[in-house]
Amino acid sequence: MATALDTVSAIERKLAALRLADEGSRLRTNVMTHIAWVPEEWVEAAEDVLAGLAERHPSRTIVLFPQSAGDGLEGKVESDAFPMSEGLTICTDTIRIRLHGTSAEHPASVVEPLLVPDLPVFLRWRGVPPFGEPAFDELIDVADRLIVDSTEWPGLPKPYARMTEIFDRIAVSDIAWARTSRWRPMLASLWPAIAKVERIRVTGTEAQAQLLAGWLRSRLDRSIALEHEPSNKLVGDPGRSALGRARQAFARPGLRGRGARRCDVDANGGVLRP
Repeated sequence: MATALDTVSAIERKLAALRLADEGSRLRTNVMTHIAWVPEEWVEAAEDVLAGLAERHPSRTIVLFPQSAGDGLEGKVESDAFPMSEGLTICTDTIRIRLHGTSAEHPASVVEPLLVPDLPVFLRWRGVPPFGEPAFDELIDVADRLIVDSTEWPGLPKPYARMTEIFDRIAVSDIAWARTSRWRPMLASLWPAIAKVERIRVTGTEAQAQLLAGWLRSRLDRSIALEHEPSNKLVGDPGRSALGRARQAFARPGLRGRGARRCDVDANGGVLRP
């Protein structure tokens, strides 16, 4: 078993050794630096996503595992190779780091020397971000874009209010919001009947229900009641990769009944126009 790397300098030396070991047919290609903050309860889910990410989006990936005990860090560096045409192979780096004690509280000093220069930095935060805490504040100052999935958040819609506090510091993408991308145009296409809706009933995740209701309220500039029927069903080919499944959207919404005052948005249904 390889010895864990216990300093940032040791990690940098390992990366340099991997680059020197590459033959001429191996191209080390990065389009970004991808940082993932992965608490213990999200490790399995994060590893599933990483398995399908490198080949489609070659990057330097830095996976941070915050630990509550001890001090210092434990690092591991891997190089993955993916065949291309003409006998060439693309290589990417994955750096897994367990952060202990002060390293977990102040991760920017660990991450910054490992960033690929002149490339965008994406930060994927699993679970609810600890808004206002040093680790989160430091990493969003390092990154260009924060990626979250509010489907992972309990207590919605309250955490959305905290998210707005960082909009002037970093660009933010919510995977749950992206999953409503088919619903929103369809709702908009029901104009002007949609303007009369007083209640929206969403079959989907809590995050999608809250986001759709909030979006419709903002578009119509008035209050709309929300009914939520929980469902985690995704529409798409179940054989696709974990990354592909994460990008699937739900089915089309509908207004039930002529002149209806309630709009049903159903993960399993079609569209009934008024």
